Amino acid sequence: MKKFLKTDEWNIIEEGFHADKLRASESIFSLGNGRFGQRGNFEETYSSDSLQGSYVAGISFLDRTRVGWWKNGYPHFFSRIPNAPDWSGIYLRLIDEEVDLSQWDIKQFERKLDMKEGISYRDFEVTSPKGNTLKIHVEHINSMANQNLCLIKYSVTSVNYEGKVSIVPYINGDVKHETSNFNEKMWNILRAETTNEHAYLWTQTKREDSQVCCALTYQLFKNSKEINTSPIKIEKEKLTGFSAGADVKPGERITLIKYTAILSSLYYDRSELVEQAVTESKNAKSQGWEKLLQDHREVWQNIWDEMDVTIDGDPEAQQGIRFNIFQLNQSYRGDDPRLNIGPKGFTGEKYGGNTQWNTELCCIPFFLLSSPKETAKNLLLYRYNQLPKAIENARKLGFKNGAALYPMVTFNGEECHNEWEITFEEIHRNNIIVHEIMQYAVMTGHNDFIARYGLEMMIAISRFWSQRVSFSQPKQKYVILGVTGPNEYENNVDNNWYTNYSCVQTLKSTIESLELVAHQYPDEYARVRRITDFQYAETSYWQEIIDRMYLPEDKELGIFVQNDGYLDKELKTIDDIPSEERPVNQHWSWDRILRSCYIKQSDVLLGLYLYYTNFDDETVRRNFRFYEPRTLHESSLSPYVHSILASRIGDINKAYNLFLHATRLDLDDYNNELSQGLHITSMAGSWLAIVHGFSGMQVKNNMLCFNPIIPDKWNKYTFKINFRGCTLQVEIGKNEIKISMTEGDELNILVYEVVYHANRGKELIIRRN
Repeated sequence: MKKFLKTDEWNIIEEGFHADKLRASESIFSLGNGRFGQRGNFEETYSSDSLQGSYVAGISFLDRTRVGWWKNGYPHFFSRIPNAPDWSGIYLRLIDEEVDLSQWDIKQFERKLDMKEGISYRDFEVTSPKGNTLKIHVEHINSMANQNLCLIKYSVTSVNYEGKVSIVPYINGDVKHETSNFNEKMWNILRAETTNEHAYLWTQTKREDSQVCCALTYQLFKNSKEINTSPIKIEKEKLTGFSAGADVKPGERITLIKYTAILSSLYYDRSELVEQAVTESKNAKSQGWEKLLQDHREVWQNIWDEMDVTIDGDPEAQQGIRFNIFQLNQSYRGDDPRLNIGPKGFTGEKYGGNTQWNTELCCIPFFLLSSPKETAKNLLLYRYNQLPKAIENARKLGFKNGAALYPMVTFNGEECHNEWEITFEEIHRNNIIVHEIMQYAVMTGHNDFIARYGLEMMIAISRFWSQRVSFSQPKQKYVILGVTGPNEYENNVDNNWYTNYSCVQTLKSTIESLELVAHQYPDEYARVRRITDFQYAETSYWQEIIDRMYLPEDKELGIFVQNDGYLDKELKTIDDIPSEERPVNQHWSWDRILRSCYIKQSDVLLGLYLYYTNFDDETVRRNFRFYEPRTLHESSLSPYVHSILASRIGDINKAYNLFLHATRLDLDDYNNELSQGLHITSMAGSWLAIVHGFSGMQVKNNMLCFNPIIPDKWNKYTFKINFRGCTLQVEIGKNEIKISMTEGDELNILVYEVVYHANRGKELIIRRN
């Protein structure tokens, strides 16, 4: 862990300038609003090491695949959300000097991310090589109320300088993508133009024909009074903007407000993109900073009213959970089924901004329970809309009859990942989609989604499994060979327990859903049969696979075996690894990792978490005691799962430590990779660790159940959940539990195996066991 941020329940605060941690800070102080986002880069020049990053949702670049040895089935392109034009840049110039924070002396540096209101602040004092000293204050928001707007208030106060101060707001299209396979520039500049009132840069991605237009205008103030000057227009091939300023004396202040509109062809007609962007920036200026800021604050207030979690007695945990909720809502707003959530969101280039199975594992459960909006539904529709591509992906690999393999990594539904052991072997990803379709029905109490959308996906995925399994004559069982399970530190194994078990659950769910839709939605059933050419006889084979699937286990140890051969390894624990060799993926050879017993992330235990109603506590306890000591948690998807299971078996200290790991993974840089960006999708896991873990929330026999525990350090914790049209506020203290219904009429709930009746407006108070 690398703690360098101040603990504060509503703010992220960095005191002092840390050049050696700059990339990490850029990740932490990232801003977004669902339509676009950016790393926490300095607005002014910084000529030393930095990862400048701005990204626009739904805009991609087809980066040519780069592999040393081509294999059939490899994708030709890797999709990336390209590093977009820098719309936040501001040069700061004196008569004969330009501020460069890597060259000027920095004092009294502090930056703060106000999570409650969604505002980034920066305050510092700088002295030039010639001895000129300035105090600078910056406020930056990406508007949540108008998702086209980025707003920056940039103030400069002279300490000892007398002369002209020029503030130069600009948009720069000459950007690079650091992880590009062939170091290609990803944008064509269609037009750059500056007038007396506005400037814009109109760009287009190469090969993809997606367009983005950034337009800016500004206001200038001296000592809080707006002034009008004749700006110097800056108009280059790839850069556009203004130079505006005024003469100052010591103690005087110049403030520039930069209003920037970022519009893309995903939402606007190309022929109107420039006009619309310019209009948006001008409208922003006419409304003014205070009005736009207030609108932005109100959106954040509504989000916190809906999703806030409070933890009394643990400021580090409180800060961490709010940071994760904040970043999730900055990355995805849930109003567009064409969009998904990249593992890094808008905070870095790793993974290319593509969709992975993290969304289904972490984000859909989070949004399904935390928000009454259709966010979770839209994430599922994203997969439904890409079903034809999933079928095409499977066809490329030799599967037939409408079988579907959803991609490991994708932007538009096509597979764009090219590591064989992951792309074509980590096929368990298919099953988490079916799991979340079923969870959506359970949590909403409605089967409409299954009938209208889900069943088509389930049939196609089940057809994939019916062709992917093999029948073993020696075992007289169905087996699944040559796979990579969730534990990516074992590749090309046979009979990964989680893969085999989740395959069975997928086939069961599909058969159950076919029967449900046939009886309750006959018209939809007929439609699905027609478009999928489904024959009911297919289910006989699926049932045979269910009945005869090989699920490796060791009766003596009382555990499910992760995969064939796992118990042949030298079964050490992570305590046997010297601390200086952690994380092992940054210190060991791949060969050494593959031969070891060490587990990257929850594998068998993931199955016990997802299919919790199928396993008793003693089964969970035996498997947890065996696998958790061998799990490295070198994936962000791991700690929260283990925390939830530890809560279930009553190991509160272990549950708390793993929860803190999941919750402060980025704030404390557990895995030494913060510089690459935040772990956005897995942030949802920290919320799940509270709700599914500490509160013990489950659904059994269609009833909402709680079995709460509370960490020793906490006095109480509260959260809201949405279940079947009802919103419950739950407060769990040392001695009692309070449950209030804020939306809905009535609901039966089970607490410590006792049934209670919840009504709107009436608070339930229950003594803790």
